[in-house]
Amino acid sequence: MTSRDPFACPFPSHDADRRAIWTMLVPRDIDAFVAADWAAVADDFLADNFTGISGHFQPDPQGYTLAYPNLDAYRTDWLAQAQDFARQRDAGAYAGDPRSGIHAATRLEEIEITGDTALVRKKFDGHLPRTDGPDERMNWQTLYWCRKVGGQWKIAGFIGYLPHIKDA
Repeated sequence: MTSRDPFACPFPSHDADRRAIWTMLVPRDIDAFVAADWAAVADDFLADNFTGISGHFQPDPQGYTLAYPNLDAYRTDWLAQAQDFARQRDAGAYAGDPRSGIHAATRLEEIEITGDTALVRKKFDGHLPRTDGPDERMNWQTLYWCRKVGGQWKIAGFIGYLPHIKDA
């Protein structure tokens, strides 16, 4: 089994579109979340018609909800989660560097592009060691749809918090 560098982009240098999407959804997203800095990712979203659906970690789509009917709703929840994470980190709840742990748990290796639209599969599978109890399990996936606008890829919406079922 080969180990991978969780900070390295898996797409070749000549694939500028996939590299741009990976950069937006992996290092920039993780760094902004860990810093609780929405401004660092705000321009990565298309505000018009943005929609986010939560799968609530359930396999049955009947339980999915329109958790984020617009970007403001998503930003509010994202900031609350990021600020809670920062409080826990600052209180010493995480062992080691949680940023590295999130990178190690994150896989984004599948991007389907047709014209100026992309379907992106981002998967999380790992643990964040904690000092105050059991490790925090990261095990879900998100499907993003992105659009290229003015030469830049933007997140138009997602279906997230889906169960991550590993390949056999």
